[in-house]
Amino acid sequence: MTKKLFIKTYGCQMNVYDSARMADVMAPLGYSASESFEDADLVVLNTCHIREKAEEKVYSELGRILKEKKKKADKGERMLIAVGGCVGQAEGEEIFKRAPYVDIVLGPQSYHQLPEMVTKAIRGKGGVVNLEFEAQQKFDALPEAGASQGVSVFLAVQEGCDKFCSFCVVPYTRGAEYSRSPQAILDEAKRMVGQGALEITLLGQNVNAYHGGTWSLADLIVKLAQIDGLARIRYMTSHPRDMSDDLIALHGCEPKLMPFLHLPVQSGSDAILKRMNRKHTAAFYLDIIERLRAARPDIALSSDFIVGFPGESDRDFEDTLALVEKVGFHSAYSFKYSPRPGTPAAVDDRQVPEAAKDERLQRLQALLQKQMLAANRASVGKTMEVLFDRSGKQAGQALGKNPYMQSVHVLGAPHLQGTLAQVRITAAHGNSVAGEAVEPLMQLRKAS
Repeated sequence: MTKKLFIKTYGCQMNVYDSARMADVMAPLGYSASESFEDADLVVLNTCHIREKAEEKVYSELGRILKEKKKKADKGERMLIAVGGCVGQAEGEEIFKRAPYVDIVLGPQSYHQLPEMVTKAIRGKGGVVNLEFEAQQKFDALPEAGASQGVSVFLAVQEGCDKFCSFCVVPYTRGAEYSRSPQAILDEAKRMVGQGALEITLLGQNVNAYHGGTWSLADLIVKLAQIDGLARIRYMTSHPRDMSDDLIALHGCEPKLMPFLHLPVQSGSDAILKRMNRKHTAAFYLDIIERLRAARPDIALSSDFIVGFPGESDRDFEDTLALVEKVGFHSAYSFKYSPRPGTPAAVDDRQVPEAAKDERLQRLQALLQKQMLAANRASVGKTMEVLFDRSGKQAGQALGKNPYMQSVHVLGAPHLQGTLAQVRITAAHGNSVAGEAVEPLMQLRKAS
């Protein structure tokens, strides 16, 4: 009998990939996707621990789900609730104490065992937990991907982190760095392309730390580029310390590798970078940017920033603004520092007042928004390829990404969905650009 599965995904692209694979492992048990948790037999919260108050947001969502679980129980039906992802890993059995109606807790490396855990929960009274860290076992146990994920897909090639930045929980929730075998990645990529994918984004907590035997990430991209039907390759998220010479050079010679790089710097102050344990300096980062632009002058750059890190002075923050001015980013993510339990920075006694963090974040975001708008305006009048992978908010509006990861929308063009088309950019907005399709369309393949 068909059962309903609802997965709510929080956070990063890796979680998006993980959620799709959880759906794959549950399909043989008769679970099909549901659009809401109200009618689901199994609800999975695939959580993220990076953002502020992550745990409280999860518990708040659990409270809403509990109401539906009780309604089902009143009708003699059962709803299972699972908390997965990084909050599941970090909180562990504490979740059962705060939310005893939760049936399953699992970490990001153990979701391949979700079918077994569901079976145990059904036979017992819940309280099933698995927080193992065996990434290799997980990938080896996963079935082939099920239904097509569309024309733009994610593919995990690396997991975990060995960097231990003082503000970050990833090494504790995702474990040590692990790279999948090149052949497994190539096989999965070919299946994705066979299902209609035109663009693959390679994922990893430190994706450019990938080492599949003797293969570097650059070696892997070269082989992926040889797959017939694959038009675009991207990768994220990278660490400056792993930005190798061969990967930088590849941006200048591999046409399928898109001219976009998300390379988090976090701060422009060497003193703060040291306290963050980032293992790079501002000058080191700027040198990478210079070499990237030498290889690919039009490359678009994105980054992450944390303001108000413990001990950050006004001068430290000004150094961050200076770095942003020097680089000129197309996009960026910026946040106020918030303590993560279990990390060294959380117990630092040099916490910055909230008012100072607010003021700094506003100044930084104003500068980043100015740069983003300038980049969007610079694209007006140009014709470029856009991969349309979803519908826009307005009726008949197609939405996609150009090579530089700018969001592009075209009105009155639903036929563009699932195609790679030439588009002339006609207008720039704060977070996107508008365009019009140029005939003939360069349609490669529609998603199956």
